[in-house]
Amino acid sequence: MTTTTAVSVHGPAVERAEEILTPEALAFVADLQRRFVARRDELLAARATRREEVSRTGRLDFLPETAEVRTADWTVAGAPADLLDRRVEITGPPTPKMAINALNSGAKVWLADLEDASTPHWASVVGGQVALHDATRRTLAFTSPEGKQYALRPETDDDPLAVMVVRPRGWHFDEVHVHVDGAPAVGALVDFGLHFFHNATELLARGSGPYYYLPKMESHLEARLWNDVFTVAQEALGVPHGTIRATVLIETIPAAFEMDEILYELRDHASGLNAGRWDYLFSVIKYFRDSGSSFTLPDRGAITMTAPFMRAYTELLVSTCHRRGAFAMGGMAAVIPNRREPEVTAQAFDKVRADKQREAGDGFDGSWVAHPDLVPVCREVFDEVLGDRPNQLDRQRPDVHVTADQLLDVSSAQGDITETGLRNNLYVSVAYVAAWLAGNGAVAIHNLMEDAATAEISRSQVWQWVRSGASFTAGAGVGTTITADLVRTLLGEETARLRADVGPETYDAGPYEQARTLVEGISLDDHYVDFLTLPAYDAVVAAESSDEAS
Repeated sequence: MTTTTAVSVHGPAVERAEEILTPEALAFVADLQRRFVARRDELLAARATRREEVSRTGRLDFLPETAEVRTADWTVAGAPADLLDRRVEITGPPTPKMAINALNSGAKVWLADLEDASTPHWASVVGGQVALHDATRRTLAFTSPEGKQYALRPETDDDPLAVMVVRPRGWHFDEVHVHVDGAPAVGALVDFGLHFFHNATELLARGSGPYYYLPKMESHLEARLWNDVFTVAQEALGVPHGTIRATVLIETIPAAFEMDEILYELRDHASGLNAGRWDYLFSVIKYFRDSGSSFTLPDRGAITMTAPFMRAYTELLVSTCHRRGAFAMGGMAAVIPNRREPEVTAQAFDKVRADKQREAGDGFDGSWVAHPDLVPVCREVFDEVLGDRPNQLDRQRPDVHVTADQLLDVSSAQGDITETGLRNNLYVSVAYVAAWLAGNGAVAIHNLMEDAATAEISRSQVWQWVRSGASFTAGAGVGTTITADLVRTLLGEETARLRADVGPETYDAGPYEQARTLVEGISLDDHYVDFLTLPAYDAVVAAESSDEAS
């Protein structure tokens, strides 16, 4: 255990931790914690209060008290030079190999993900900061266990490495390995604070800056909190106000009603909004989980971005961003190529191309991919639309007029609830949670890149279907009601299939049974668990403590 003034660090030893967890860096994090933890706690309580109201009314709407912000003319700060062109962004956790591949990929931006594509194992939290430190200074290198060497390629003005944009954890997550005045620190402040403290000045010296993606927010007041954190952090290190640039993921249904307000609160630091489609679907299910059949979604695989309620969400996002001079960033293409299966790869490319063509045509300034092989596909699509322009900020959308009813028209999603969909949700949930417990936050399952967001959709659908008494509307067992007993039966079958797929020895040696128990519990418990990563984190911390004790 490492202790500085009223700050203690718990957890297993991590290589080079002493370079990150310096007394000065921990004091910086502690100062942020003391200033802002009470407001964070109040905002989390406000989330719960708002959700309770939605449970009673089945309704969200644009805020009457902020109408003036929505109607007034204002814009966010102009983008720094290296963030003007964001046509392709690649996402992934900041492990050395993944970081090198992402920075070398030809993408304009690398979203260095400390959140949904990572896990909060202490080794990942600290190791991710080490990788970001080295990547900033261009010293990052990696040798695989097989002896393969990875290094950053040379960069030139005409062919730079991807610009780094770091995504810290959401406001809801506490970091139990760091205590300030005896209480766990806010994970978001740990992630942001350590990165900003060690790298902000160096990034500026290299012609870039400290750039961030902000996840899971549910209101403009949460954006105001981030803005205040940025202001204090910049003052503390003598960094000019407005140096930080933040892109906000609009990945919760309440945030969709506050896009203008969120940008306004962050206007000196705002860079854009992102259509975080998978977490958005998760949020729709979570928020309206007990609001009746009109809010019960079909199979996850049947929900597309062309569903009217999803179109309303993305069109509002583009329109709002461009009116305010902010970038509109498209969502993740979850399909991934399989180099051993050319047909699968061709299908993946076709799906990604169609998805990106829709986004570019709608006015998005760029979009996300999860695999380096998909960077050229996305770039080609946006090149065709952008030409020599770096973005589409000049493309206004005065034709867009989105209402609350359109955003809430969940029943417009076409598709069926099927046994196949239920089975897939159970399989994916167990497979992903097992990987997460083992320290891997981004996992290829059935040729899709699954992260915490897609696992959240899967387990939330199971909960909603059981609680709403939904039944299969097509396929095998059509008309069968989805009950807790049916879920337990299919969970057993899908777990057996997973064991056969990964191999009995691998299954028995890994945390698969632990994952199965966790998935069954959160899918069938009367109480809905807001984030599956919270009980999973408890399991991780318990395992780390056990390992330390032994």
